[in-house]
Amino acid sequence: MDYISTRDKHATAETFTDILLGGLSPDGGLYMPAVYPQLTGETLNAWRQVLIDGGYAALAAEVVKLFADDIPSRVVEDLTAKAYNTDNFAHEEIVPVSQLEDGLYVAHLSEGPTAAFKDMAMQLLGELFEFELTRRGEEINILGATSGDTGSSAEYAMRGRDNIRVFMLTPAGRMTPFQQAQMFGLDDPNIFNIALDGVFDDCQDVVKEVNSDAAFKSKYTIGAVNSINWARLLAQVVYYISSYLKVTESNDERVSFCVPTGNFGDICAGHVAKQMGLPIDRLIVATNENDVLHEFFQTGEYRPRSAAETVATSSPSMDISKASNFERMLFDATSRDAVLTAELFGTKVKEGGFGPDDLGGRGEEILTRIRDEFGFMSGKSTHADRVATIKATHEDNGVLIDPHTADGVFVARGVRDQVETPIIVLETALPVKFADTIVEALGEAPEIPERFAGIMDAGRHVADLPNDAEAVKEFIVDAIENTEV
Repeated sequence: MDYISTRDKHATAETFTDILLGGLSPDGGLYMPAVYPQLTGETLNAWRQVLIDGGYAALAAEVVKLFADDIPSRVVEDLTAKAYNTDNFAHEEIVPVSQLEDGLYVAHLSEGPTAAFKDMAMQLLGELFEFELTRRGEEINILGATSGDTGSSAEYAMRGRDNIRVFMLTPAGRMTPFQQAQMFGLDDPNIFNIALDGVFDDCQDVVKEVNSDAAFKSKYTIGAVNSINWARLLAQVVYYISSYLKVTESNDERVSFCVPTGNFGDICAGHVAKQMGLPIDRLIVATNENDVLHEFFQTGEYRPRSAAETVATSSPSMDISKASNFERMLFDATSRDAVLTAELFGTKVKEGGFGPDDLGGRGEEILTRIRDEFGFMSGKSTHADRVATIKATHEDNGVLIDPHTADGVFVARGVRDQVETPIIVLETALPVKFADTIVEALGEAPEIPERFAGIMDAGRHVADLPNDAEAVKEFIVDAIENTEV
């Protein structure tokens, strides 16, 4: 399996383990498989049995083997077994799926150590990183940005591991108290929390700026765990497949997925699964008030907003106005035109965005492909919508959901008359992470799972820095020189 950059017109081939540690391509593009492996009916039938006999970890191994052929098969099986087990996840199925109401399901992705769907990818990423670094005798300094859940998931997956440091940028004051407690409460020598004076998009921009400094990135072995890292998406593809297999009885059946998203990573994994041949009907993008993606799918205009225009909402993990993984889908939609992709995301986005007229004279063709062939559609929710959905879902269905999942449920219910197949909403997090909104909806706080007892009482370990890439670089260098891993 070869990998190429979305911006490399020469389609230079890289291996899985090389892009695993590198994250962002040196040309600023994102890595993609040169060709998607195709799922046959025979493969899906075999995987139904694998899921029954070996569980989620065994299925994950089969999927990962298709994309990581430079890691021995038995090693892959060992790594997925270490990642997906009841020591790390609170449910033996890892990703159980339940029916919310007729034609509407929820895939429960929040059974991991930080109660967020990001654990699904991070637990595997931690195993992959440690294996490959040990094999090479190298170390890595992970630089990431989080709007709430990626940071804690990454830190819990990487804490205490050999040859790894984690530097995680967070938007100061923009996360919930529970999210801050999860991250800032960690006191591990290889974990460094940085509160940046800005919003998530500022944090993401700093990560990209540091990564674009090739000399610095090489000298200090900077890697990535954000969804710019292909291995994150690969791990997420697995739960699309497992959820499909759980909801259907034969490969003749199709399902749709509704995905709360801001950075387009979670639903991009669904796009990959659909391109592989998983029988997916529609991929429904659910946004909050920061609706840049919804605007694109409705109008064809992609106009990222500034930090000042990015609204703080009750679903803060989606308070994003520059969707990094959107580039991967557009790359496919343009028939993998690296020159056009580089122009759109390397130039046009910096100038304010792009529209149909900027798509190389193929605007109508590309937008039609995205909607019809790729199956994308979208919706959005307001704070009032989410609060009402949390309340109604609790009262009518006996299920308590967090505000991000509520965004997905609200949008899914709103488009059901346009979708002919069952819809699976991907859960984002447990309600305990967003207690204030739950109190507003129900009049009482959500119950704190036993595994999180006392988390709010821990100390806080975080450095405050200005929104400046050079200041972040200085912090990284100082930490590397003063800590061993």
